[in-house]
Amino acid sequence: MSDDATRKMQFLYALRSKGVTDKRVLSAMEAIDRGPFIRGIFAERAYEDMPLPIACGQTISQPSVVGLMTQALRISPRDKVLEIGTGSGYQAAILSKLARRVYTIDRHSRLVREARELFDLLDLTNITAITGDGSYGLPDQAPFDRIIVTAAAEDPPSTLMEQLKMGGVMVIPVGQSDAVQHLIVAHKTPDGFEYDELRQVRFVPLLEGLGKDT
Repeated sequence: MSDDATRKMQFLYALRSKGVTDKRVLSAMEAIDRGPFIRGIFAERAYEDMPLPIACGQTISQPSVVGLMTQALRISPRDKVLEIGTGSGYQAAILSKLARRVYTIDRHSRLVREARELFDLLDLTNITAITGDGSYGLPDQAPFDRIIVTAAAEDPPSTLMEQLKMGGVMVIPVGQSDAVQHLIVAHKTPDGFEYDELRQVRFVPLLEGLGKDT
């Protein structure tokens, strides 16, 4: 077995051992190589289950957290998905293998530009990446079947919750940025929102406005 095949098998085994068991999600994560989404000195650690620094003071989440968040969305092939916080583009790339259409927004134009280059390189044609203030969502494309937020808010933002279709699902880390955060799954029902808690996590905070690119 080649080194690449061994590494991929170990990567998928690590995901399963952390609770990522959905076959479609595992297939999507097998199809999208995490390597190209990590540049510079940390590139050699791309296949470890750990968060890593990327440009603009942001991070790429550890694969098991990406897998658990994706699994919690329960995406169907006809869904339109909104991601708040493009970051490296890795999460959006995985979503693109599961959904009909993915919109991803980030406050850092450099991250959006670099993610677009990777989407083009990987021929992921169903992703639209936008520079903007993610805290406002994307009202002109709403409503969405699924929304995923990859930055922590103190409470689930009402602006985003309004952009979710009835019966839709939002996955978001909630809590103070310097304290323990909880990964929340919100289900929109005719009677309001129902919440499930997945696990404790640590994400960068959800900030308003556009970022200063470095």
